[in-house]
Amino acid sequence: MKKVLTFGVYDLLHRGHIVLFEKAKALGDRLIVAVQDGDTVLKYKPEAKMINTTEERLYMVSAIRFVDEVALYRDVDKDIAGFDFDILVLGGDQVHDGFKRAEQWCRDNGKEVVRFPRTEGISSTMLRVSHESLI
Repeated sequence: MKKVLTFGVYDLLHRGHIVLFEKAKALGDRLIVAVQDGDTVLKYKPEAKMINTTEERLYMVSAIRFVDEVALYRDVDKDIAGFDFDILVLGGDQVHDGFKRAEQWCRDNGKEVVRFPRTEGISSTMLRVSHESLI
């Protein structure tokens, strides 16, 4: 059984996330989605305006049919070793140093890494800007 793991915040869940989950699930038998703790998001991005709580985001992601398991994480590079998986799937925008260290950990530990490009025409930033302009 191949287990696939992906990480993200998923505050503004959108079509691009669903496409990522669908493609990731197609790589294996089980898809584990790790959702970042809201306090950790604000630690690194204090200006972030989170819309959904950590619990709400965990619930929404768990309701998606491609997702078999949802977990909480704080720091991708520190927490990755605690997951049982074969393939790490990352989005095209997951390039900060923590993700680079997580990729290196995968290479050092015999895990496959797959990157999918962003879904054209949609992003959380785009949605946030549109939402804020309505207020």
